This record gives sequence, structure tokens and C-alpha cells, in this order.
Amino acid sequence: MDNKSNSKQIITGLSLIVGLSLLGLFIFKGLKTFSDKDRIVTVKGLAEMNMMATSATISIDFSFSGDNLQDVIKQTEIKKNSIITYLTSIGYNKNDIQVNNIGITDRQKYYETEWQNGQQVKTKIDRYTTTQYLTMPSKDVKATEAESSTIELALISKDLTSKLTTGYSFPELNSIKPKLIAESTKNARISGEQFANDSKATLGKIKTASQGQITIAGKYHSGEEGADESDSPKEPYIQKARVVSTIVFFLE
Repeated sequence: MDNKSNSKQIITGLSLIVGLSLLGLFIFKGLKTFSDKDRIVTVKGLAEMNMMATSATISIDFSFSGDNLQDVIKQTEIKKNSIITYLTSIGYNKNDIQVNNIGITDRQKYYETEWQNGQQVKTKIDRYTTTQYLTMPSKDVKATEAESSTIELALISKDLTSKLTTGYSFPELNSIKPKLIAESTKNARISGEQFANDSKATLGKIKTASQGQITIAGKYHSGEEGADESDSPKEPYIQKARVVSTIVFFLE
């Protein structure tokens, strides 16, 4: 009986030791995990990408004014046809020249009151004003500005003075968004790993991540408020897409 009793006591003691050891191990791991969760690093990842315009257009607009609507419309038609004749003579396809409807403004009065020499006087104005717009595709996206200037000077020399503007079409942001986000995340991880190395730690999993708004910088767009625009593209046919992601990593 004594031997059996001693065996039971030994088994009970060993079980107690193993149980306490396992309990201690679990507590240690739990405390370590809890401690590790408090060790985090917040980093930002920047990604930028230049976008080339896929197409460009040149718009021409001019206007006439007068009191006789039919005469004003006739003048507008003559100038429009003369401009189209010139454009086709330098290689533009007539079918590619988009002619918008004539815009007509009727002021329904012939005088305006304005201040002159400290007193109000009536000034004669034209009742009707017509506006005409023509748009055509540019032959070369990169040379659109030069192309527009050449046409403008030629029209002036032919007494067809008009206002010329250029426009550019760029790829949809959705087409480059995944690549931008992946690049910003990659750059954020690089920063996090550098911090972890300096802290004698290992970079763990992502705790939280937030993607900043994609901004566009270029000749016709401004970037984020307060951002340095010195490196923004100066060419009108290039835009820079930019995104900053903020990611919180665990440190192990």
C-alpha cells in the first residue's frame, strides 16, 4: 500500500509540475502576444506615376456682334467657312472638324448705363452677339501647343483672328490605381523594415492601412494643398498621379 501511495503521489506531483509549466508557458505567450500588439509602427508610402495624354484637341472660337441678327449670322458663317478652308488646305480632314451650333445672345436693349467722369451716361451696345466653336484633333499630342500657335498666327495674317485653346485626354485613373496602391504599400513596407531594423525588431503583419486620395499635378492641375509643385510636369501633355498610403505594422 505504501508503494502504491508513493506512486500516486509521484504521478500527482509530476502532473502538477507539468500543468504548472504549461500554464506558465501559456501565460508567457499570452503576455508576449499582448505586449507585441502594443508594439507598432506607423509609416507612409508614396507612389507617383506620370501619365501621357492619349489624345489632344485644338479648339477655335470667335464671335461677332451687331444690331441686325441676320447680318451677324452671315458674318459668322463666312468666317467659319474661311477657317475650315484654311484648315483643310494644311492637311486637316474636313470630317474631323467638329462645328458646334452657333450661340446667339440677345440683350434686348441697345444701351447700358455706366459711370464716366463721375456721372452716369448711356452707352450704345450691340443687341446681338454670336459665338462659333470649331474643334479638331491634334496631329501630334506632343506638338499640340506649337501646332495651335502656328494656326493662330496664320489666321491672324488672313484677317480671321480667333481664340485658340488646347485640350488633352488622359488615361482613366482606375487603370493605374491598382499599380499606384501596390507601389505605395511596397514603399511603406520598406520604410517599416528600416525602422524595425533600427529598433532591433522584426516587422510583422499589417494592423491597419488607409489609402490617401489620388491627386493629379500638372500644368492644368494643382496637387495637394501645401505640396511642393516644383517637380510637377511642365509639359501640358503629361500629368503626375500621386498617392500616399498610411500603414500601421506590428513589431515583433
